[in-house]
Amino acid sequence: MTVAETIQLNLPANLTLCLSHADFVELATANQDLRLERTATGELIVNPPTGWETGKRNAKITYQLVKWVEELGGGGIAFDSSTGFRLPNGADRSPDASWVSQQRWDLLTDEQKQTFANICPDLVIELRSSSDRLQPLQTKMQEYRDNGARLGWLIDIHNRKVEIYRSGRDVEVLENPTTLSGEDVLPGFVLNLTGILS
Repeated sequence: MTVAETIQLNLPANLTLCLSHADFVELATANQDLRLERTATGELIVNPPTGWETGKRNAKITYQLVKWVEELGGGGIAFDSSTGFRLPNGADRSPDASWVSQQRWDLLTDEQKQTFANICPDLVIELRSSSDRLQPLQTKMQEYRDNGARLGWLIDIHNRKVEIYRSGRDVEVLENPTTLSGEDVLPGFVLNLTGILS
């Protein structure tokens, strides 16, 4: 049996590829080095790898979240940017960092936890670098909220702002904050934005 050669696929900006969830899972599994997502209507989204600066900032966020869960008794499960979730609306999304309460996670069957867990995280964090367009990220944050996320942070490095998305409330915008509170979703968790927003 011969091994197929890998080729690069360049898609014109006006071309949309639509996939079923099963086809998306197969594609994502075969291309684990790519950051792939899928909208609720099946549209494939290919995100380029992050640059070193964004990767460093994202690592700081994930580190703080994991430390809170493991060392400070935060409970639940923290996930990094390579984790995909199948949202209730059918979209397959990968936030830059996220957290799911242990109680909600334990309600999932083993089948629902396979590949892309069938759940919207309680907390979602998206990090906007200077090359990211703001509007698609805002739409994604609204989608998380509409699908059950209780708290979401869109950290806009370029404009030094944070948009806070809460269930049933208007979006709040903070100018150059130094910390973010987990509020009643992650009681006691405080994200230090030193080295992330600055």
